[in-house]
Amino acid sequence: MADEKLSGASNETAPQFRVLTQYVKDLSFENPNAPQSLGPLTDQPQIDVRVDVGVARLNETDYEVKLSVGIDAKAKQGVMFLVELQYCGLFRLANIPADNLEPMLLIECPRQIFPFARRVIADVTRDGGFPPLMIDPIDFVGLYQQRRADGQPSGMPEGTVPN
Repeated sequence: MADEKLSGASNETAPQFRVLTQYVKDLSFENPNAPQSLGPLTDQPQIDVRVDVGVARLNETDYEVKLSVGIDAKAKQGVMFLVELQYCGLFRLANIPADNLEPMLLIECPRQIFPFARRVIADVTRDGGFPPLMIDPIDFVGLYQQRRADGQPSGMPEGTVPN
């Protein structure tokens, strides 16, 4: 019995990281030049991928992490397709040291949901008549470090990281 109480007590203070759920918050696919854009291409298309991460604190331990991905695909013939995706995860982070909270939310949380966002993009581009677009893995550590080096806001809402 004493062992059960000790292990229970340590679990209450141990760091906890849980994915509660994940979902598509917003999705837009545009195929403005179909059916002409669906024919054979003379050149490789130019594909521009933009990524951003935002965080909304829901309560003391729960956070919504939003991975925003924008894609523009263009060829000589014009715009092939445009994709805008906001893919979110609800995360529960408890007993995380204050100096680790921001990196957990802006690096590890988006890393957990990225494969699912990638699949949504592949499916929607395939359903739009194009080969599935498998975007390359994203370096969330590099994205986080670049944002901090540039002095940009971290994507964390005010008051999210305890002092």
